[in-house]
Amino acid sequence: MTKAEQALDTINYVRQQTDEVILFNSFGKDSLVVLDLIAPYFKRIVCVFMYFVPNLDHINRFINQVICRYKNVEIVQVPHWNLTYIYRGGMYCTQNPKQKLLKLRNIADMVKERCGLEYVFLGMKKADGMNRRLMLNTYAETHYINKGFVYPLAEWTQKEVLAYMQQHRLPMPIRYGKNASNGVGFNLDCFLWMEQNAPQDLEKIYEVFPQSKRILYEYHYNNQ
Repeated sequence: MTKAEQALDTINYVRQQTDEVILFNSFGKDSLVVLDLIAPYFKRIVCVFMYFVPNLDHINRFINQVICRYKNVEIVQVPHWNLTYIYRGGMYCTQNPKQKLLKLRNIADMVKERCGLEYVFLGMKKADGMNRRLMLNTYAETHYINKGFVYPLAEWTQKEVLAYMQQHRLPMPIRYGKNASNGVGFNLDCFLWMEQNAPQDLEKIYEVFPQSKRILYEYHYNNQ
């Protein structure tokens, strides 16, 4: 069985149970490929985007660019679970020691209850690291499905993900720097990119995390 056949086997198994599913979509490479794979098989796909700061214009533009390709997709935006650790620790913001810490499963359970749906697709791969490999290996005998969480790309490599994107002409995610991930975060590459390309979004981040101004201040001060 090829990697694509394995993914479709997992998708078809879920399709036999339901025609409505959730996809946690960071709008990075893996989740974009999952969306393209599952779109022909389900009547309704709820794409859940976990934001760092809500309503960043450059991210919303990319989301709209992607979903216009699919007629059966709706977007739900929720705070990223990592924010609970940021607020509790007081990273670039006022510390809240009473902040309840959450995990991805907590967010997924909330969305599942809100939407009345059971299956949640994720773009995780064994190639992402040892911990992912160990986890996903335990689901191999169950179509890479565990307690409603579905991993159709479990066997794929990053090279295969990129090849699929090129073959199907999927839009490339926003890249903030050579070493930066797709997501917005407290890293210099991301802040420098927004300073040049989306200053209005940088101001939105400063409104929520005012102390993060230090990132660019210290960079420019040291590079005068």
